Amino acid sequence: MAEVHIIGQIIGASKFPNQRLFCKWGVHASGGWKVISGLKEGQTQVDNPEDDSITYWCHPIDIHFATKGIQGWPKLHVQVYHQDQFGRSEIYGYGFCHIPTAPGSHTLECVTWRPVGTMKDQFVQYFLGGGPQLKNPDLIYSGNDRYRLQTETMGIVHVEVGVILRNFDKYGVEC
Repeated sequence: MAEVHIIGQIIGASKFPNQRLFCKWGVHASGGWKVISGLKEGQTQVDNPEDDSITYWCHPIDIHFATKGIQGWPKLHVQVYHQDQFGRSEIYGYGFCHIPTAPGSHTLECVTWRPVGTMKDQFVQYFLGGGPQLKNPDLIYSGNDRYRLQTETMGIVHVEVGVILRNFDKYGVEC
């Protein structure tokens, strides 16, 4: 079988309205993809930068797949959370980006968004925190019904990945 090895890190985030952020992440591959080694999901630590510029996580990603074809190529999806001074966590953004099909080192910028509720929801969110969340996290990386959502843009998650392809020619898999 052809193999794809993804090695890298989630560097951090920028352009979010507040700091004190952490990130839950996952790599989704559908169809005939099988994980040989590594973790498909994880969570970073909370970072609270002093100068309100960039949140740094430097969280490693290392996953090795086997596949019979390119259908269902892996995607990285993220959920960024803000932790307030009381330790409560609220969703600050959802996003995903495709893992590049070309071997080598790549820098990715994963733009995030979050759902916007009614005016009442926004009022409550402003004073009490919280806010609308997705019931089904699969909407982050699949196009099904996502076009119906009213959203607002949030910040950017910065990612560095190295992609290694093996045996694609041997098994007749073309990128």
